Amino acid sequence: MESQQEMAASLLKTSSMSLRTKLLHQTGLSLYNTSHGFHEEEVKKKLQQFPGGSIDLQKEDNGIGILTLNNPSKRNAFSGVMMLQLLERVTELENWTEGKGLIVRGAKNTFSSGSDLHAVKALGTPEDGVALCMFMQNTLTRLMRLPLISVALIQGWALGGGAEFVTACDFRLMTRESEIRFVHKEMGIIPSWGGATRLADIIGSKQALKVLSGALKLDSKLALSLGMVDEVLQSSDEAESLKEAQEWLSQFTQGPPEVIRALKKTVSSGKELCFEEALQTERDLVGTLWGGPANLEAIARKGKFCK
Repeated sequence: MESQQEMAASLLKTSSMSLRTKLLHQTGLSLYNTSHGFHEEEVKKKLQQFPGGSIDLQKEDNGIGILTLNNPSKRNAFSGVMMLQLLERVTELENWTEGKGLIVRGAKNTFSSGSDLHAVKALGTPEDGVALCMFMQNTLTRLMRLPLISVALIQGWALGGGAEFVTACDFRLMTRESEIRFVHKEMGIIPSWGGATRLADIIGSKQALKVLSGALKLDSKLALSLGMVDEVLQSSDEAESLKEAQEWLSQFTQGPPEVIRALKKTVSSGKELCFEEALQTERDLVGTLWGGPANLEAIARKGKFCK
């Protein structure tokens, strides 16, 4: 006999959903397809030509993942292979049912200096730029929609694409000496990984325009005052700041994975869907938890407290 959770999950799959709702709740779906002129396999073949660095993922038993941008000789700039690996790691995280939280960091006290200029120069046509834009927008949107509470740990510089990356996380932490710099204007372009859109959502359109135009430089003090980051960490040491970030994130990830993940999905829905669709999503997610193990255990525990 079908359990209440299975029935609710079935309802979520079979009920009438908009394309946006489907993108939020079905893993592995791309924002773009061939109707947009996006040919993912062709883009992957081009990116494969530019090796260097890696995207490392460590999944802890407590449900916290640590995603490390690892290309320190180039200040963790994204090579083509790293862009491919990032998509692979996001896919892995989409399928990590025990996951509750994610820390994104760079190796050796630097977050990321953006795209590797070697790849940027080789992919120099407008067609290449748009294809890469669609590829990275897709990857970072899927990261943003993960049912994990995510935080970017910003040490050193987060430049260009690195600055865009941190906007895809739910929260941001900085060390005192770190900086976030959207240097796209200096390169004769605009953000292309979805960073401008997400930045405006985080700090408002007026402040975003000031930052993107170069009028505001986001050191840790200003970033905190604008609401760009949530806290400035005490330590700048690589190991100590990671420990601080883990402790900071743990305040949000206490409890069963299914509850934390449903909370994140509900907030994502409220942020991206129209009001009625968000309410319907909340309803469906409630159906996967109500009367479930975590709910029944909490009720029983509460009953004991009331005696």
